[in-house]
Amino acid sequence: MKKLVNVVDVDGEGLVALMGENVLLFCVNYFYAGKLVGVNKEFVQLEDAKIVYETGDLSAKTWKDAQALPGVWYVQTCAIESYGKSGR
Repeated sequence: MKKLVNVVDVDGEGLVALMGENVLLFCVNYFYAGKLVGVNKEFVQLEDAKIVYETGDLSAKTWKDAQALPGVWYVQTCAIESYGKSGR
């Protein structure tokens, strides 16, 4: 059996590292995009948020079908399956 013996806590990783960036969140039911402006244990906060119904080509400059959400939008971290930086 192989075991991981040393665990190192690295500050500034994960969602926190993407603060101020445009991100795409793949969540349990929907995809959300926007500028990541807040992160805590329960929620992330997006500015200029959109619900993305169809991404289209992920390297394209615009989403194929995305609808703007009003004001600042919050997404529960427990619903996020994966995420990353988005150029849109």
